[in-house]
Amino acid sequence: MPELRKDYVTDTWVVISPARSKRPGDFRIRSTPTDPEKCPFCYGHEHMTPPELLAYRREGPPNSPGWWIRCVPNKFPALTSEGEVHRRVNQLFHSVSGVGAHEIIVEAPEHDGHLANFSDFQVQEVITAYKQRYLDLIRDKRFKYILIFKNHGERAGASISHPHSQLIATPIVPRRIMEEVNAVHRFYETTGGSCLYCEIVETELEEGTRVVAENEAFLALSPYAARFPFETWILPKAHEMAFEDLADGERTPLARMTKDVLGRMHRLLDDPPFNYYIHTAPCDRKEMRYHWHLEITPRLTEIAGFERGTGFYINPVVPEDAAALLRGDVKVPSSVP
Repeated sequence: MPELRKDYVTDTWVVISPARSKRPGDFRIRSTPTDPEKCPFCYGHEHMTPPELLAYRREGPPNSPGWWIRCVPNKFPALTSEGEVHRRVNQLFHSVSGVGAHEIIVEAPEHDGHLANFSDFQVQEVITAYKQRYLDLIRDKRFKYILIFKNHGERAGASISHPHSQLIATPIVPRRIMEEVNAVHRFYETTGGSCLYCEIVETELEEGTRVVAENEAFLALSPYAARFPFETWILPKAHEMAFEDLADGERTPLARMTKDVLGRMHRLLDDPPFNYYIHTAPCDRKEMRYHWHLEITPRLTEIAGFERGTGFYINPVVPEDAAALLRGDVKVPSSVP
């Protein structure tokens, strides 16, 4: 049984998941992409995964070919879907049973695809699958938070190169999310009812120097205090607390914006490894204020002793310069981190 353990001093939680060590090649850097003949996410290899939870298919029975989006449980889950949530607390040791969900969203049948090169329809279907799985899992009262994320490239933690995303539901709300929720609440109280993220959208659009792209519904920007080179956020222009509130009419603009930003990074940085994750409101929204958004963080620098020891980040690329480069306003320098 996995377990979530709280740090002695801070509000940091760590997932202790021994089952994850069963994955092939753990603690070894891969030098070659996954062999399509052995890839469990490839078309025709449906028998290599656990039974599917969701699939968009043209024809055929479940767990067979004919699909263009497929969602399955992770074969080596960080958390287990069985059991009840139990807390154990004493003076030093605070833990929660590792009950949750860990799923894979296979983004396309093709092994060598990339979201930046997918059709608008295919990216929109990925987003639709995200929302559908989120709405299904949020009904489980054991889950307090659901994170949808993507690892692209070995350096970003992808153990299989076939395009896919992941979803993990946890029995506690992560510290990072609570820090954001609390900041939004403080801003609301001190300004008499304004949303912090709405203010960010309005101010960054007015200033313009950190804007990467925009369309009718979404803004992409290089955040003022970006932690990583070319870090980019995508925010809905309208105030929306949670990702699951995404309207049908917003799926296409979000798909196009996500494709656009990833395409800019792909061209500028030569297909960099990256992570992206959707920050949304916790499952229990009572008296909650938030504004969901998607964060994209290319993996171009190493997190070393200073970062790990202080929690500070060293970013060698000025956010305004990163935005200008991604917009294509300036010539690419001879060396980009």
